[in-house]
Amino acid sequence: MWSYLGHMPARPARCYRRIKGPPYSREEYIHGAPMIQIPKFDMGTTSAAARASLPMAAKLVVEERGQIRMQALEAARQMASKYLTKYVGDANYYMRLNVVPHHVLRENRMLAMAGADRLQEGMRLAFGSPAGRAARVEPGQVIFYVEFKPEHLAHVKEALRRAASKLPLPTRTIIEPKGDGDGKTTTQR
Repeated sequence: MWSYLGHMPARPARCYRRIKGPPYSREEYIHGAPMIQIPKFDMGTTSAAARASLPMAAKLVVEERGQIRMQALEAARQMASKYLTKYVGDANYYMRLNVVPHHVLRENRMLAMAGADRLQEGMRLAFGSPAGRAARVEPGQVIFYVEFKPEHLAHVKEALRRAASKLPLPTRTIIEPKGDGDGKTTTQR
């Protein structure tokens, strides 16, 4: 049996990037909520011993409140991870995706078929059925966190720039020494 949901194209991100209403994330009450389709949240070298040799840290920080769909997070993760693996090598970086798409998106689907030339109006303020997932983010929240060696700074900045191009909200990159705790940071736009 064919699933109607499986053959419909996803709506554009602009339909979901603004936060409207309370979070919808209690899975015990949501039947048919899609699974989180992000296989890895930690990439590169994940052992604590190897990470101790990576003195620098970079963060991709979001500048506006909004929602980022799970497909956008996965596309950004793949872009950054593939770029860093190719130009820096898995052993020379650690990257973490810091946000999890807990919020379930709903969509009130309208029929779109041959012969539907009259405008279909449907019910106002309809609740909708689960159609995807998104992470809700606030200004200043870290989306991607990367640890690396100073000689790979240019590649890390390029990887985060490519990841940011997949996200619907404006972001900035922050480069700083890792964990010295003095509060001094170097901000790079």
